[in-house]
Amino acid sequence: MAINKARKAELVKEFGKNGKDSGATEVQIAILTEEINELTEHLKVHTHDYHSKRGLLMKVGKRRSLLDYLIKNNVVSYRELIKKLNIRK
Repeated sequence: MAINKARKAELVKEFGKNGKDSGATEVQIAILTEEINELTEHLKVHTHDYHSKRGLLMKVGKRRSLLDYLIKNNVVSYRELIKKLNIRK
């Protein structure tokens, strides 16, 4: 359920500081959110795919910890990011 290279590059360009800044916290959160959305759609169809469900829960946990890190270090960026990505809160 990984996103393709073109979509990932698009997210890096949109949320990173430059076109190759794939390590920025905002970029990592955006990529995880995209993967979470894809996995959620997959699990709506394949309800008994427990392996993918575990992967989804791990990605959600990773995103949560990155969001916690971001809110500690840059509240303004955190608020902009959750608004752009339509993450609740």
